[in-house]
Amino acid sequence: MNPVKQLENHGQAVWLDFLARGFVAKGELKKLIDTDGVKGVTSNPSIFEKAIGSSDEYDGAIGNALKKGDRSVADLFEHVAVEDIQHAADVLRPVYDEFHGNDGFVSLEVSPYLAMDTKGTIAEAMRLWHDVHRKNLMVKVPATPEGLPAIEHLTGKGLSINITLLFSQQVYIEVAKAYIAGLEKLVADGGDPSHVASVASFFVSRIDSAVDKQLDEKIARANDPQEKERLAALKGKVAIANAKLAYQEYKQLFSGARWEKLAAKGAKPQRLLWASTGTKNKDYSDVLYVEELIGPNTVNTVPPATLDAFRDHGKPRDSLEENVEEARQILAELEKSGVSLGAITEELVEDGVKLFADAADKLYGAVAHKRATVLGAAIGAQKLALGSALKKAVEKSTEEWRAGAKIRRLWHKDKTVWTGDDENKWLGWLDSPAKADIADYEDYARRVKGQNFSDAVVLGMGGSSLGPEVLAETFPKKSGFPKLHVLDSTDPAQVRAMEKAIDLKKTVFIVSSKSGGTTEPNVMKDYFFAQVSKAIGAEKAGHRFIAVTDPGSSLEKVAKKQGFARTFHGEPTIGGRYSVLSPFGLVPAATAGIDVKSLIHHTLAMVRSCGADVPPHENPGVQLGLAMGLAGLEGRDKVTIFSSEKIADFGAWAEQLIAESTGKEGKGLIPIDGETIAEVSVYGHDRFFIDLRTEGENDAGHDARLDALEKAGHPVVRIVIKSIEHIGQEFYRFEIATAVAGAVLGINPFNQPDVEAAKVKTRELTTAFEKSGSLPAEEPVISTGEADLYTDEANASDLRKAGADGTLESWLKAHFSRVHADDYVALLAYIERNADHIDTLEGARLAVRDQRHVATCAEFGPRFLHSTGQAYKGGPDSGVFLQITADDAKDLPVPGQKASFGIIKAAQARGDFDVLTERGRRALRVHLKGDLKAGLKTLDHAIRQALN
Repeated sequence: MNPVKQLENHGQAVWLDFLARGFVAKGELKKLIDTDGVKGVTSNPSIFEKAIGSSDEYDGAIGNALKKGDRSVADLFEHVAVEDIQHAADVLRPVYDEFHGNDGFVSLEVSPYLAMDTKGTIAEAMRLWHDVHRKNLMVKVPATPEGLPAIEHLTGKGLSINITLLFSQQVYIEVAKAYIAGLEKLVADGGDPSHVASVASFFVSRIDSAVDKQLDEKIARANDPQEKERLAALKGKVAIANAKLAYQEYKQLFSGARWEKLAAKGAKPQRLLWASTGTKNKDYSDVLYVEELIGPNTVNTVPPATLDAFRDHGKPRDSLEENVEEARQILAELEKSGVSLGAITEELVEDGVKLFADAADKLYGAVAHKRATVLGAAIGAQKLALGSALKKAVEKSTEEWRAGAKIRRLWHKDKTVWTGDDENKWLGWLDSPAKADIADYEDYARRVKGQNFSDAVVLGMGGSSLGPEVLAETFPKKSGFPKLHVLDSTDPAQVRAMEKAIDLKKTVFIVSSKSGGTTEPNVMKDYFFAQVSKAIGAEKAGHRFIAVTDPGSSLEKVAKKQGFARTFHGEPTIGGRYSVLSPFGLVPAATAGIDVKSLIHHTLAMVRSCGADVPPHENPGVQLGLAMGLAGLEGRDKVTIFSSEKIADFGAWAEQLIAESTGKEGKGLIPIDGETIAEVSVYGHDRFFIDLRTEGENDAGHDARLDALEKAGHPVVRIVIKSIEHIGQEFYRFEIATAVAGAVLGINPFNQPDVEAAKVKTRELTTAFEKSGSLPAEEPVISTGEADLYTDEANASDLRKAGADGTLESWLKAHFSRVHADDYVALLAYIERNADHIDTLEGARLAVRDQRHVATCAEFGPRFLHSTGQAYKGGPDSGVFLQITADDAKDLPVPGQKASFGIIKAAQARGDFDVLTERGRRALRVHLKGDLKAGLKTLDHAIRQALN
């Protein structure tokens, strides 16, 4: 009989502090049971991390699990861990039976992240107990203040609990009392306590490590040789003394009338289990914490190396009750020396929670990496080339986010991740894909298909329109379903063009407005409702309209009154720009016959990749967000997005998300969408490039220039999407990234204070029109045959000093002379958004970029007001703005209102411009006269001349 086996004769059970799949499968655990009398196994995140992260032992199991369907990282780990625990429990079941449920246990720990969460601990422990489904399972719960009530509750439900992270005698007493109280509840509820076992895992060697460190510091400061000798005599003895006295408490706790009453019903005493028994100080015996703590009805859980050492040269004896008075004297001497064991044990609990959480981070990181490897291209690939300085900053911030549990806090809707304002109220988008009612969308799509509609038109603005626009532009028309269009303008010509492009008698309209009070979708609805009423009859018109709005909004009331076919409710905790994966995007998708089930299925893969259980270094959304935010802080705040042909419209959606979320309080990221890639020499040092493409889309010239940008030191992010069906993944990746970037910048990424300012100005102007029949008069700073120019006094004075005189060209030349390095130029056109006008503005913006080497934007109003307009007004003062307006060739009335579409658009333009100038922005407005096509040509020529 070897020394390990001999411990049985002293009443002590040996459990192994180790678990791995191959170790069980190859029979090594069974061998230790047979040869050494090992009677149990414990596991923790550190053990699993070493097993999973340091080998390919689990690759097959993870791969097989994912073949049955994707799952979150935590679920994936739990799946393989539960299998391991079940296999080990089955090997140990004969021990459990032989010793009548006193031994033969396998321990599985609740997530360390729940150490301070009583309800979460209880819920997870109950789930693990159910999933493992083995009588000889012990669920491990930490001895934190929040863990104690969980221990009592779980014991009362008949679970066997292993209490971990126990260092203090006083806390041990509370743990034992919680166990006893739990048994009493179980008996009171008619349960059988004989099936419940428990161990209190009392940690040993970590105490000596902490105490010895403080003693060494005191020894180094002491001048008296006798004092040095006295302090040195305490080293390596405190942990054992502490454990021996805990055992004396055990004997008191599990005796007497209260306990005897439970014992009579078959209750088992909660055994003390010596944990952390591997010797950490090489000056001490490698079997110290086994030899000195041997006693009846105890457990010693040992790592494999300590087991081997004790088998080789351990000397069993009844040591636990030796020198108990000396143990008391040692602790008294320690207190006399000014070293507080109580303070040390409290700190060790905190450190233990942190260490286990750190180990869990490594564990989940390893699982996340293996999951991503198995899924491969099913998750959009992301490669960051950031340059050495930014890369180091991201690595540092990644560790800060990990250590601060920020991604878990984000998912737990902790507003202190940002500014502590109201961010917690706007995080419904985090789980909106998982909450999508797929069956309802599919049923709705079947109903749409049965109506034989030719067209579907989304009437919305900003977040209500840009997401659906990506879907409309990305997915081809589906057979049997209407062609999806988006109208997000009050320009009369654009409204007419939409009306001309569709068959009113065969079109369904989706009126999309979160608040229900947004001007643009309301007037567009009024117009088309009247037109449909004329086409098919007022009594049938409502049947052609769908509302997507928050519950209780004014739009919902109108929809009910006008007999809309259906109202879909948005989620009030989701802001418009984060709403594409909610009804605001999914209703248009379903209407157009896009497979919502497939879209959500692919999206959820990215949701899982960005989940709370994926540490920042393996979390693609967090990595992109940290890179964007930190680049912005370093001055690289022009986030330039290149999107390949199949997903060309994605940048317009991302533009709104990034600008409206981050551009405020004088900070922010300025998204640049639609620029074609240029030579390195064109770009300043303010760029951050993101290149998106679908798999198989290659452009050698584009790639060569992208490579050149990377070699020149510009940060470049490359994202490859498997197919357009995976576009939802990118919506989600960018939502997470933008929220993270907002935290890095120190702003609230969910409000839009400066968008509201422009709306107020617009309402003031339209109210004035309603009263007087005209907009308030305004005086141009100069009037030419081609255009009238407007700006405020401060801008006009600056421009005149820069050489502006009587010509359009001179004013433009003076305006562009104010463009400096790291600025951007935005062309803001309140005209019809069509292919010709887009081409004209794109040509002009690229001319500015190439001549002045600055970022440029070409935006159409009023749609950009709900998008980049926030950053232009509230973000950094680095924009130079040229607003373009024109007289409408033919206006269009809005039913029931004095103000026409043209008047509303003019009010929006003027309100926008007024806020820009009030904020001190460099802004000039050019109002083109006469024929718009000719006027744009003249303006384009003048811009190019001014640049030269």
